[in-house]
Amino acid sequence: MSQTDIQKTIASFTSIEQALTYFDIGYDSQFIAQYGTQIVKRFNGYLILQKPEDWFEARRALKNAYCKVQRSRLDKMTRQACRGCTTCQRR
Repeated sequence: MSQTDIQKTIASFTSIEQALTYFDIGYDSQFIAQYGTQIVKRFNGYLILQKPEDWFEARRALKNAYCKVQRSRLDKMTRQACRGCTTCQRR
């Protein structure tokens, strides 16, 4: 899949759930209902910074966006692991 193909695929998504499913990222539907807009904004920001060359780079951008929003909700004073973030590698 070329760079333009992956960009067209991403542009065709009508919801964040479609993107998460396409990129095979597990998610909590309650979390998405509450923070989906923030995830979409962060994902789009990552795509603006660096255009994905392939499926793996686009997946990494979405995964990083999901994890960043998840981690931003954690208490900064304690060392908590992500909860509900089924794809987090920072546990």
